[in-house]
Amino acid sequence: MSEAAEREFMEYDVVIVGGGPAGLSAAIRLRQLAIETGQDISVCVLEKGSEIGAHILSGAVMDPIAMNELFPDWKAMGAPLNTPVIDDRFYVFGPAGALRIPNFALPPMLNNHGNYVVSLGNVCRWLGQQAEALGAEIYPGFAAAEVLYTDDGRVRGVATGDMGIGKDGKPKETYTPGLELRGKYTLIAEGVRGSLAKQLIGKFQLDKDSDFQKFGIGIKEIWDIDPAKHKPGLVMHSFGWPLGNATGGGTFLYHMENNQICIGFVVHLNYSNPYVSPFDELQRLKHHPIIADMLKGGRRVAYGSRAITEGGLQSVPKLTFPGGALIGCSAGFVNVPRIKGSHNAMKTGMLGAEAVFAAVQAGRSHDEPVSYQQAYRDSWVYKDLYKVRNAKPLWSRFGLIPGMGFFGLDLWMNALRIGLPFTLKHGKPDHATLKPAAQSKPIAYPKPDGVLSFDKPSSVFLSATNHEEDQPCHLVLRDPSVPIAINLPLYDEPAQRYCPAGVYEVIRDADGANPRFQINAQNCVHCKTCDIKDPAQNINWTVPEGAGGPNYPNM
Repeated sequence: MSEAAEREFMEYDVVIVGGGPAGLSAAIRLRQLAIETGQDISVCVLEKGSEIGAHILSGAVMDPIAMNELFPDWKAMGAPLNTPVIDDRFYVFGPAGALRIPNFALPPMLNNHGNYVVSLGNVCRWLGQQAEALGAEIYPGFAAAEVLYTDDGRVRGVATGDMGIGKDGKPKETYTPGLELRGKYTLIAEGVRGSLAKQLIGKFQLDKDSDFQKFGIGIKEIWDIDPAKHKPGLVMHSFGWPLGNATGGGTFLYHMENNQICIGFVVHLNYSNPYVSPFDELQRLKHHPIIADMLKGGRRVAYGSRAITEGGLQSVPKLTFPGGALIGCSAGFVNVPRIKGSHNAMKTGMLGAEAVFAAVQAGRSHDEPVSYQQAYRDSWVYKDLYKVRNAKPLWSRFGLIPGMGFFGLDLWMNALRIGLPFTLKHGKPDHATLKPAAQSKPIAYPKPDGVLSFDKPSSVFLSATNHEEDQPCHLVLRDPSVPIAINLPLYDEPAQRYCPAGVYEVIRDADGANPRFQINAQNCVHCKTCDIKDPAQNINWTVPEGAGGPNYPNM
């Protein structure tokens, strides 16, 4: 009997991979429809984190439009959207000062009034409670590691990874085979650069008619600050320093509840200088006078990182495949100028749920829920992305100051319904944008002072990241020789710098000879940046044992 045949299985109408805003909204909508029509439908949600919310990280200023549709009475129900935006500020930073952009000069869609400063992790915890109350089954700590197919190649569910495998690849005494979750339809809601989504996009060529997906890396900290400096609902964004004109990105700083602020830095992953370190850019940023004054007397209490989809409308792949669909950031619905995606993730989860519910009720299974694709095209999600489709290409093509001017003009034109009559292309995937180290200028980052700026080990400690030590490395090198033989001489091995958790190191003998590539997989915060930015596309991010990774409290 084969190992696959020995695995236990459970059958559902719909299997959802990922307990983020998209997956949970899909589960809720499915169960709402079942209750409304009196027709039962079984739903399960697999979440690789130790609990719902453990792997969720976002800014976040949340547009409540999708929440209003999913739960019109969410306020009375106690949804954790407690801090309305009351002050909205945009700056262009220089090394020692800042120029504030007047709010009246900003396109209307960038206005954050009516939105809420939230912990997206806590929003997801609340959504998980609602999903379970409605009858969905949620299984945290189970990482979906494999797509299951019918004999004719249609998706019929997923399997969780085996537990209790040692580093040598052999079963330990604690070995437990993975579990098969079989469904009539499978919704993939893994978030950015999900390992199963990547496989499905490739197998079914879902991206053959779309542009390259583009990405950023977001690095975030939460601070307890002096109550005298705390202004709940204050939202600040900045561009410029410490990045130069050629590297896209910017700062977010949001005043949350309980005398806390979150501060984060986003670096667009199409940067060209291999010496850029997004982690160190955030640490340097915190010494800017405006930021330093706000943090003075405060205490850093949380840290984490996550990749962000930035391709926009032209990079959204085909959403359906035989047996299921991509929802949320597995497909990429972030509105880059607004720095928002959770509302679109929730809505696409709801649209996907409505499509597969109708299919199940019609007696179908394992076919393409094609109505979801058209529902997306008819939705406000599509309209939201259409208006900003040229912002990212304009910024990438012309740099910070000219690019911001051009995309600001484009957003104003769209607000007046006279936007550009064409859609710009992105040009290159992010892994292909690095220049050789010999053509690039090294960056001397200041040493952390332990007050405002910190090192990677102490930061990873605050993420509460934990992996079972004796397990196969989930960061798989397709060719182990590439980091030292190719990436080191060409790019000074950029994995040492783009990883925000110190996972990748080049270690040498005392005399500097004999370089070796070391992977500290236990540090991995699951941001997926390595899978995206590695210039040789040699690193394949796969899921570790279930419940491994960060344990974010309220990111």
